[in-house]
Amino acid sequence: MAKPTLLIVDDEPSSLELLEGYLTDKGFTVACAVTGSECIEKARSLQPDVVILDVRLPDRSGLEILEEIRKGQDPPYVIIITAFHDMGTTIQAIRSGAFEYIPKPIDVDELEDAIQRALELSRMRRRQAPAAAPQVRDFKKGEIIGKTREMNEIFKTIGVLSSNRVNVLIEGETGTGKELVARAIHSHSAWKDQPFVAINCSAIVESLLESELFGHEKGAFTGAVSSKKGMFEIAEAGTLFLDEVAEIPIELQAKLLRVLQEKEFLRVGGEKPLQLKARIIAATNRNLRSMVQKGAFREDLFYRLSVATVRIPPLRDRQADIPLIVDYLLKRIGTELQHRIDSVEEPAMQRMIRYPWPGNVRELENILTKAAILTKGNIITDAATVPLLIKTHAESKNDQPEKVAQEGAAESERERILRILNDVHWHYGKACEQLGISRPTLSRRMKLYGIESKSRRSLRG
Repeated sequence: MAKPTLLIVDDEPSSLELLEGYLTDKGFTVACAVTGSECIEKARSLQPDVVILDVRLPDRSGLEILEEIRKGQDPPYVIIITAFHDMGTTIQAIRSGAFEYIPKPIDVDELEDAIQRALELSRMRRRQAPAAAPQVRDFKKGEIIGKTREMNEIFKTIGVLSSNRVNVLIEGETGTGKELVARAIHSHSAWKDQPFVAINCSAIVESLLESELFGHEKGAFTGAVSSKKGMFEIAEAGTLFLDEVAEIPIELQAKLLRVLQEKEFLRVGGEKPLQLKARIIAATNRNLRSMVQKGAFREDLFYRLSVATVRIPPLRDRQADIPLIVDYLLKRIGTELQHRIDSVEEPAMQRMIRYPWPGNVRELENILTKAAILTKGNIITDAATVPLLIKTHAESKNDQPEKVAQEGAAESERERILRILNDVHWHYGKACEQLGISRPTLSRRMKLYGIESKSRRSLRG
C-alpha cells in the first residue's frame, strides 16, 4: 500500500527541515517547497494527499496559493500554518477552502491529528464511486420525498384532492411537512395560478388574528388608519392555508365556522359582505378530536374543516425514506451554503436511519446543515454527525436539563476534561467530540486549568 504523500511549503529552512524529518519518521512520503510557484508546480506533478502551507511566502501569499490549489480536479486538503495569525486571515483561509488552520509554534500532535483526519476524508472520497453523485435525483424545489407505502398513499390522496375544492385537514407532528402537502394539493389543481396564502395561527397575537384573516375597515379600531385586506380576500380563488388551526381562540372559531357555512365574511368594522372564493386547507400537530371532547375546539368547525383528512406519518415510521430525504436536503443545503456535499458516510447514514427524529424532517435538515458547516470535505462523516445527534437527542428528553445540572454540580470543568481525556487515552480529537469543543478551545482550557499534555512537543519557526 502506497504511503500518503505530504507537501510542506515553508520558506524557513529550520521549520521545513524539522517538519520534514518528523513526518518522514511517522511514515509519510514528504516533499518540500519554499516558494508559492514551487508549491503549485509540485502540487500538479506529485498530486499530494495533503499540503501543509505557510501563509507568508517570498513570492506569493499562501492564501492565493490555497485558492489556486483548490480549483483543481480532486484537490488535496490544505492545512494552513502561520506565525502571523489574525481573525481576518483565519476567516479568509477557511472561506477559501483550508481544511485546518494551525498557528506557530506548531503543536505536532495537533498537526498530525489534522493530517490523519484529512487523509481519512481523502480515502473516503476515493472509495465513493464516481457515479455516486449523479445517482442523486434532481429533486424539484418543494417536492415531497418518499417511496414508502404510507407516502405513496399520500401522493394518491393529493391527486384526488387536487381535482376538487373540498376543505382539507392535514394532521401530523411538527416538522413532518404539512405545508408542503398543502402546497402540492394547490399546485396540482386547476386553480394553481391563483394565490396560495399561508397564515400561522399561533404566530399572531390573538387580538390581531381576526383582522389578519378577515381584514378591517379604516377606523375599525385604534391604529386602523386605513382599510386592509385580510387573508381570505388576498387568497382570491386560490388556497388559504391555516397552519396550527388548533390555536384559533374559541370565540374566533365561531366566526370562522359561519364563514365556512355562509361562504361570505365581513371585514372588521365592515358592513358589506364579501364572498369567500378560496379553498381552505388547515393543518395541526394536535389531536383536534381530543380537543373537541374537552371543549377546546368546536365540533361543528372540526367537521367543516375535515371534509377530507391527510395524516402525515412521523419520520421514525418511514425510515426507508431517510436516505432519499438526505440526498434532497444535501443538494439544497449545499446550494445555500455554497459548499458542495456529495454524500453521507455509510455509518452516519445508518445512525440517521436508526435515530427517532422527534423533530422529524425539520430536525433532520437542521442536523444536516450543522454537519455540512462542520464538514471540511465533500462527505459528511460519522464523526461530524454523532455529537450533533447525541446533543439533539439529549435535549429532547425532559429530564436532561436536571441531569446536566447534577453532572455540573458533581464535577468541575477541569475534572470533566481530565476524565474524558483519560477515557479516550488522551486522543484529543475524540476528547473534543465528547466535550463538544474545538481543538484550540481544548488547548486553551488545558492551559487555563494547568492540565499538561502527556506528549506535547513544539516545533518553532
